[in-house]
Amino acid sequence: MQKTALITGAAQGLGEIISGQLLAAGYRVVMTDANQSGVEAAAKALSDDTARVMALKLDVLDKQQFIDVQEAVANAWGPVDVLVNNAAMTPTTSLFDITPEEFSQVVDINLRGTFLACQVIGKTMMERGTGRIINLASLAGQMGGVAAGAHYASSKAGIVTLTKIFARNLAGKGVTVNAIAPGPVDLATVREKVPADKLEHIIQNVIPVQALSDPAFIGQMVVMLASDGAATVTGATWDINGGMFMR
Repeated sequence: MQKTALITGAAQGLGEIISGQLLAAGYRVVMTDANQSGVEAAAKALSDDTARVMALKLDVLDKQQFIDVQEAVANAWGPVDVLVNNAAMTPTTSLFDITPEEFSQVVDINLRGTFLACQVIGKTMMERGTGRIINLASLAGQMGGVAAGAHYASSKAGIVTLTKIFARNLAGKGVTVNAIAPGPVDLATVREKVPADKLEHIIQNVIPVQALSDPAFIGQMVVMLASDGAATVTGATWDINGGMFMR
């Protein structure tokens, strides 16, 4: 039976790439984003097969929208088997320039959004006795970041802890919860946010392997963690950072 994966923040960047990797692995893919026109365009670019790819608007700050999206997917394809929490803001505002409003916005979208998704869809998975949740954390949440803002780093640190909490609570219910913590990734969005000279300095002098991480590989890791064979892998944060953080 074909399984269904739901990805948040899928209109561009890593979310779009993860969606493509899951589609290639045989999943039906629900691409969601607050940017409805953007996610619809991304879904169409990925595949014209509406029996395998669906685009839905989803504001991760709104719990009811998670409930509504889950119901829409269930009516069309059945339950969500795999949840990928990717939606995030990634500002690089300097520490003493972050306003209270910006801090709250970033933490709400990144951390609260992940919490609501795990709460709503994780509960349904628990009731079904099966499911996979993969949360996108970040190297910034483990060591404070290289270029990311303090609010972004703080939210991603919270995701690492939240992953453990949901993993512990769902472990006996057939549901695994893991996180992936990328360092700098070779994405257009990264190159847009970090000046070229600063990025080159990071690559050559900060990243031990002297290369940005491959986003397609991150998508492949999502596929691996979503697989049936990953049933005993839970509560872990998987590092993809070029050796910047070792433990």
